[in-house]
Amino acid sequence: MERMSGPYVIRGSVCLPEPELRWRFSRSSGPGGQHVNTSDTRVELSFDLAGTRALPEVWKERALERLADRLTDGVLTVRAAEHRSQWRNRETAAVRMAALLAEATAPPPKARRRRPVPAGVRERRLREKKRRGELKRGRGRAGPAWD
Repeated sequence: MERMSGPYVIRGSVCLPEPELRWRFSRSSGPGGQHVNTSDTRVELSFDLAGTRALPEVWKERALERLADRLTDGVLTVRAAEHRSQWRNRETAAVRMAALLAEATAPPPKARRRRPVPAGVRERRLREKKRRGELKRGRGRAGPAWD
């Protein structure tokens, strides 16, 4: 069997550990003619997130928390069936898994610091509100008679 075109980088120097990946193949649904009835092109890629030693502990905890609704007994599963080729579906599934783990292990964003609204911005907003009010007031009773 051919090797994947990986390594699939999660972040930095951390990659998807190929020995820990579990692959399942089945027949894809949808169009494809006779080909679809004879080939197992749909790919299911599973990764035991709870039991892995390939990820730093902090990343693992973060990913387990963020992906909790997608995990089944600590195992993350990704499916791919877009292509007619099993090989391309394998590539798609591996890339999708790496992207999912990269997003889930990313550090939380910096807390936003509240700062006062600058005086110029506040004045411009109030000036624009006053102008809009005048414009709308001008459309009232004093407007042209349409009768």
